[in-house]
Amino acid sequence: MHLEVIKEAPSEITQPNPILFIHGMWHAAWCWAEYFLPYFARHGYAAYAISLRGHGGSEGKKNLRWSSLDDYVSDVTDIISQMEKPPILVGHSMGGMIVQKYLEKNKTPAAVLLASIPPKGVLATTARTFFRHPLPVIKSSLTLSMSPIVSTPELAQEAFFSAQMPKEKVMAYFSRLQEESFRAYLDMLALNLPHASRIDSPLLVLGAKNDRMISIKEVEATARAYCVKAELFDGMAHDMMLEHGWQDVANRILDWLDKHDL
Repeated sequence: MHLEVIKEAPSEITQPNPILFIHGMWHAAWCWAEYFLPYFARHGYAAYAISLRGHGGSEGKKNLRWSSLDDYVSDVTDIISQMEKPPILVGHSMGGMIVQKYLEKNKTPAAVLLASIPPKGVLATTARTFFRHPLPVIKSSLTLSMSPIVSTPELAQEAFFSAQMPKEKVMAYFSRLQEESFRAYLDMLALNLPHASRIDSPLLVLGAKNDRMISIKEVEATARAYCVKAELFDGMAHDMMLEHGWQDVANRILDWLDKHDL
């Protein structure tokens, strides 16, 4: 299966390990291309972003609805097998859950969970979304489609962006959102949750204080599961790699990697 991978190569590779960025629900590799890929490349990293099957320019759109979380982990495993050195993994939202599932059976130099779905899954996120917008959640369940959850610019902004995000940027990002796997959603709801006790790679857990998808308590719960301390950013919403202040997030990751000689 062809998988889209966007790469930003530094003028000189000064860091020992590449970085692989993994997107969340409704997104694709494009969400890393605007800021994070060029920024990390400028700091000497070979920076890669994958579009999971059925996303972006990757194959698999016809079967996207029933693509499982394990399928997504397989995509990441396939790309890693083609890399010369084991990468540092950065997973956002569902991508953070994919990183956790990958690390159950594999080691990596380090990993970053960015506004990640917690080990206990998306039940709390689903409940909050239903409380705010019951009709889209009901429609999603009846049609086995995740699109209704982010079917308007207003819903997308509430889910992913701060109120201060310029409207033209919201519309540009909204136009790139897409369908998501209903099967993967069920996996993250209850069917295939990660086993934190099996994971021992170094982890950095970051979250956003104004995130409407993943709460502060959930970020902190993720950190506790891996015996680390959560770090939270003021004034940011869920899409931390696109929000105003993305550079503060990137710099924190860089500082943490430097302390780990990565």
